[in-house]
Amino acid sequence: MTTTQSFEPLVPPESTGSVPSPESVPRQRITWPEVAVAVVAFIGMCVAVLTKTAHFLEPDDYAYRASIVALSHGEILLTNAQHAALLKELSHTSQPGIAQWDHLANGDWISEKNPGYPFLAVFFQVLGVLRITPLFFGGVACVGLFAGARRWLGKWAGTYSVILFCFSGAALAFAWRATMPTFTDASLIAAGAGALIWAMVVSDSSVAKRTVVGVLAFLAFDLAVFVRYTNIVMLLVALAALVVGFKASGLPKRFLLWCLGSVAAFAIAIAIFNKAIYGGFTKTGYSAGEITFGSGAIIPNLEHMPYHLVRSIPMMVLGIIAIGWIALRFFMTAGEHADPAKKAKARQDGLIGGFLALGWIGIWGLYSAYNWTAQMSSNTGQSIQVIRFYVPALGAIALLSTWFLMQLPKWLPPFFLAAAIGLGLWSYQGLVAGGGPGGPGGPGGFGGPGAQGQLGGPGAPSHGGFPGGGAPPAGFTPPSGSQRPPNGFGPPSGAFQGGPQNGGTPPSGASRPALPNGKSTTTTTKK
Repeated sequence: MTTTQSFEPLVPPESTGSVPSPESVPRQRITWPEVAVAVVAFIGMCVAVLTKTAHFLEPDDYAYRASIVALSHGEILLTNAQHAALLKELSHTSQPGIAQWDHLANGDWISEKNPGYPFLAVFFQVLGVLRITPLFFGGVACVGLFAGARRWLGKWAGTYSVILFCFSGAALAFAWRATMPTFTDASLIAAGAGALIWAMVVSDSSVAKRTVVGVLAFLAFDLAVFVRYTNIVMLLVALAALVVGFKASGLPKRFLLWCLGSVAAFAIAIAIFNKAIYGGFTKTGYSAGEITFGSGAIIPNLEHMPYHLVRSIPMMVLGIIAIGWIALRFFMTAGEHADPAKKAKARQDGLIGGFLALGWIGIWGLYSAYNWTAQMSSNTGQSIQVIRFYVPALGAIALLSTWFLMQLPKWLPPFFLAAAIGLGLWSYQGLVAGGGPGGPGGPGGFGGPGAQGQLGGPGAPSHGGFPGGGAPPAGFTPPSGSQRPPNGFGPPSGAFQGGPQNGGTPPSGASRPALPNGKSTTTTTKK
């Protein structure tokens, strides 16, 4: 029997020195305390998020909020009249109302942002519970992480992964921001990673069931790409893991074909959407040169981003240690005389941990070359703006950190988890400073910040959220060369108030003041 026919965790044999077959390894039943603690952790995250006032922190909030509300009206591309009506609806409680929308050459309007999140959030918007959106997908992530970590690493691993995922400052802060897609796409990636691990590790389930879970895993990755196109890095890593590992998992080719086919179908659907909306199969709402990466940004990002990332995702330290430990164990057991059971387990951990590490390094490596964060990251008061590009790796970091905890004596992980929860809540308070129960914008609740001025509708009024009528975060200074007007900030992305960067005419009553870099923007005076 070969040891590479299954990813099932192998327990070292007690006396014979032989490697037991997967069927001979008893499956540990999930116990109710494991589930109960994980559920309590998730509920705790929901309480921490929903009891704090929602408000806007940057123009991106306005862009996504406008797309979500427009889609709830059944509109994707807006005419001038529809855009003017939406602007009036969203501006009467907060300015600018709409930001970062493109006025296309044919006269239509659309957000420049990647389009996926509004399609995921619109159902909750219609129900008047927009703030539930990221929490719902966070719950999906918790299920995937629990299942994958539990089958890969054993008892309590699923619970540990849920706690680590839910209680970082970055997770809490972006679960709080329902008008941003950041926690939702991170949750989709985490759910996909957990589900894929389960499908490839489990050996006592039918191929049909494993195939369904595998396809669902890639559907989660596909949706994450639809929300943010740069998440294709995570999708490609998952595909590589599938191609390399499906045979060792004892899975037939039809499993591989079903998963690859689902990805191909979704890619075709996104290409058709881009062609219909943006005019090209690979086009997006961003115009050429707005989002730029370059080697010159790497050193500034390496100098300043670690402060923001360690502060908001402290479990990354455990994840980094886990990567080194997994690699060391893999190479130490690679020899011919290594114990077969330890060698098999090290090979399994090396494959799963290796692909988790590649996904993490891939997305962080990409954004280490992002020019905008290189400009903004030197200001320690702007963590909430610059860390969001790194949040999609949360699921991979949580799983790797869980691996680390599972190597420790059983009495020690609870102390690490308690520290993670405490640091996460502390970081969360700093990242979202300005909102609180009964503070600016009304009490915490389910409706997102925005129009109508009420919880349960499109949202509560946005007071105190820069630039929606309040002050910028403490210590904010517009960087030199920024492509933003003085009263706004965020990644360079064209017209601040729906400027006609692609041609067309602004709504009546609009003016176009000059930006610092010579571009123009459309602003509408609040009446």
